[in-house]
Amino acid sequence: MWNLEGKTALITGGTKGIGRATVLAFAQLGAKVIFTARDGEAVTAFQQELGEQGFIASGMQADVTSEDDQDQLTDFVFQRSGSLDILVNNAGMNIRKEAILFEPEEYQQIIDTNLLAPFELTRKFFALLKRSGKASVINVASVAASQDIKSGAPYAMAKAGLLQQTRSLASEWADKNIRVNAVSPWYTETPLVKPVMDQKERYDKIIERTPLKRFAQPEEMANTIAFLAMDQSSYITGQNLVVDGGLSANGL
Repeated sequence: MWNLEGKTALITGGTKGIGRATVLAFAQLGAKVIFTARDGEAVTAFQQELGEQGFIASGMQADVTSEDDQDQLTDFVFQRSGSLDILVNNAGMNIRKEAILFEPEEYQQIIDTNLLAPFELTRKFFALLKRSGKASVINVASVAASQDIKSGAPYAMAKAGLLQQTRSLASEWADKNIRVNAVSPWYTETPLVKPVMDQKERYDKIIERTPLKRFAQPEEMANTIAFLAMDQSSYITGQNLVVDGGLSANGL
């Protein structure tokens, strides 16, 4: 019962970090996986790797903030499957600066990638998700959405907006049998977080704040996302599952 067999899933930002781990987890659970990344060479290499392991997966080079790429991706998914059962809005980016140091184009890029792109993609896939009959959308948010983790104000603003987007669409689309949930990771060992991990003083402070005394692994986030994608979580919608190693329970 605990599988994704017979389901088609789209995962954005699928060649690195949490996205890559999610593609692998979904493929291992039997899903037909479609994934994107901006790096075309990375897409080709990962698709070949997945094929060699016997998984059914298709990759497409795409920038989720591009309207043309969004439309091409919609066509790409439609051609490979008549419906879409799972959409994981994972693609994200960040620039870490003090608020007064941001240029408008920098924070606009952060908001476009982390907030507006998930909204546009989810809307564009509405018809295919509705056709599924029991679809699941999972937005990858962040602990930064609910507290300051020194990630920069624009990133936190975008992820906070993504949580409200999750709640709003979950309510609006419940009668269409489309569930919408979010997962909020704490610091996870990914390329996006590597600059933080390389700062020993900051790394030590994060470990000190975290009851489990370590960073998360991408696979731990992927497994959480997979649960929300399964029919076994069919009564969960509009929720934000915080995966933070005990941080929020610690009250720090």
